[in-house]
Amino acid sequence: MSITAERKQELIGEYATTEGDTGSPEVQIAILSERIRNLTEHLKEHKKDFHSRRGLLVMVGQRRRMLDYVKRKDAARYESLISRLGLRK
Repeated sequence: MSITAERKQELIGEYATTEGDTGSPEVQIAILSERIRNLTEHLKEHKKDFHSRRGLLVMVGQRRRMLDYVKRKDAARYESLISRLGLRK
């Protein structure tokens, strides 16, 4: 259900804006998106896991706020990020 260290390093390498970048909004959003995907798959099998469902909603809200921040700062970065992540909107 959680993200592996190897997968996290792959995401950091793919979405980092500079070398050694782990805190940019792009990296944070990519890691959150991976965690959301994993948790969504978990909830498909465990339909009554309401505690994890609440955690999913918190993560989705956090990702939404970060995406709004990126959109406010630089619309081109936002458009490229959502297309790379495969998010709609």
